[in-house]
Amino acid sequence: MAKQAQFEELARQLSAVGAVKRDLGRILPPECPTGSAAVLTLLGRHGSMRMSKLAELLAVDMSVTSRHVAHVAERGWIERSADPADKRSRILHLTPAGEATLLDLSRRSTELLAERLGDWSDEEVDQLIRLMTRLRDSFGDCRAAAPHPRLAAGTALAPSIPKAPAEAMDRAMDKTTVTSAARAPTPVLEPTTTRTPA
Repeated sequence: MAKQAQFEELARQLSAVGAVKRDLGRILPPECPTGSAAVLTLLGRHGSMRMSKLAELLAVDMSVTSRHVAHVAERGWIERSADPADKRSRILHLTPAGEATLLDLSRRSTELLAERLGDWSDEEVDQLIRLMTRLRDSFGDCRAAAPHPRLAAGTALAPSIPKAPAEAMDRAMDKTTVTSAARAPTPVLEPTTTRTPA
């Protein structure tokens, strides 16, 4: 089991990951801000969906989701069609222009990672993907998860990292490595905003 000091250092290192996300944000084209990129990425990853599902995945309010959706729709990157199961709802779909934009975003982020990690070996990149997959699997879907009982009570945790299931590798960065950009679109930016209380 890792020691408390190791977890403290890990927390410091994870807080520095913001610099990586900021760099990824800087390479986005001016007409595609972070929120729009997140919408395209999620539709590319999960396929067509209702606005409510998109809001859940983005972990933001419907009003914020609506603004992001309006922005990408104005550019012709998505279409909103009637939901056959509920005519009051709309289903969001990527258009060919949206798919092309998503591929461009993927290319940009893959090129940035290849540049920044150019002195890493294939094995080191694979190891990073494996460890990040285990980390994400250990936390699960933190958008929906309640605080851990001991954390809520103010008690320190010293958890061990559980072994990730074999299929978790399939989720690693959408199966994209720096050396294989063609396998699947690179996640441009994971949504990081939080839901505003009602």
